Amino acid sequence: MTIIINRIYVPINTSLQDLYLPLILSLYSFFYRKVIDYRHHRHRSNKSFFGKSPLIITHKETGTAFYFHGVDDPIKIKSAKIAKGYVMSLWFEECSEFKGVEDIDTVEDTFIREQIGNGRQGMVYYSYNPPRNTYSWINEWKDNKVNDPDYFLHHSTYLDDEKGFLSPQLLRKIDKYKENDHDYWRWMYSGEVIGLGDNVYNMNHFHWIDELPQDDHIILIDVAIDTGHQVSASTYSAFALTRKHNVILLDTYYYSPANKTVKKSPSELGDDLNQFMNNITEKYNKYFDTKTIDSAEGALRNQFYKDHHDYLRPVRKFKKITMIDHVQQLLAEGRFYMLRNDNNQIFYDEHKKYQWDETTFEGDDPKVIKEDDHSCDVFQYYTVANLRKLGLKW
Repeated sequence: MTIIINRIYVPINTSLQDLYLPLILSLYSFFYRKVIDYRHHRHRSNKSFFGKSPLIITHKETGTAFYFHGVDDPIKIKSAKIAKGYVMSLWFEECSEFKGVEDIDTVEDTFIREQIGNGRQGMVYYSYNPPRNTYSWINEWKDNKVNDPDYFLHHSTYLDDEKGFLSPQLLRKIDKYKENDHDYWRWMYSGEVIGLGDNVYNMNHFHWIDELPQDDHIILIDVAIDTGHQVSASTYSAFALTRKHNVILLDTYYYSPANKTVKKSPSELGDDLNQFMNNITEKYNKYFDTKTIDSAEGALRNQFYKDHHDYLRPVRKFKKITMIDHVQQLLAEGRFYMLRNDNNQIFYDEHKKYQWDETTFEGDDPKVIKEDDHSCDVFQYYTVANLRKLGLKW
């Protein structure tokens, strides 16, 4: 039998702990630490050997073992062997992070191809958080298994936590999501596949303010940069992080080369960026923390370092839908505000028009319409570059 565990925000719960899983295939080694923590909690660590290279937990008396493998390259797993005995079970954790069912089959076939004997068969477990895109490969794959007698489908959420694993702090946070953005809560915490829709963002989460709050002082300021040079607009935005962990858009620089005979050079754009940052520093009496730029942009980054001896950090990009998910998480928490001014109006208008490209929905990497989206990229760069600082990653 194969079990697809469609789960949302539930730690290794009782039902999974009671399962005998000699082999776990995971994209992340944190499950190795989770099992170690669990074993220590049960005072069994003296009965097992914990190896680090490779990651393995072996029961000293019986030789039964948990093997942990990263699957960045499934082909490498084809050479994995068990020294003695057989693989009783496989567990694919974070299954949605695999590229497709082909990678799953490559790994699974490696361990279940041999006969065990006595009519026994290996158990395979898949656990994951469902992507919001209806056409994501794993959502379609799971739907195709509904009537397959070889598969058992299980869905659980944080509401099924009967043992009290989840902290009151987390539960309060989830309740705020449910209140502020019900669709986001349905997907992130209830595990519903809600689809992408047309507009990328819920504009009700972009809050205008006329002045900085008196009871929520600025801690630090960051800048994010997207440049287009000869063909499209260049945008810089300054974001403030406050004592209450809110984010405030302070100001936006926007330059479009459209219909201009002579375009600004990287040196001129660098001077504009330097002046923009100096104005912000002088006005708010805060120096900049992170200075993030499009990783594909080399001209302005090099020119700015040469002219102003200041380093702009290239952003680490992910799939567009992943970067947007991080922004949507910040917005759903109700923590984003914009100072009302003409420059920030451009930022707001571009986000209001930001849409998914419907022709790309039937795949795992949906695209956005690349038109008047420069400030949208800036917001994503800022969020992705500061995930931990913003409390979006632990």
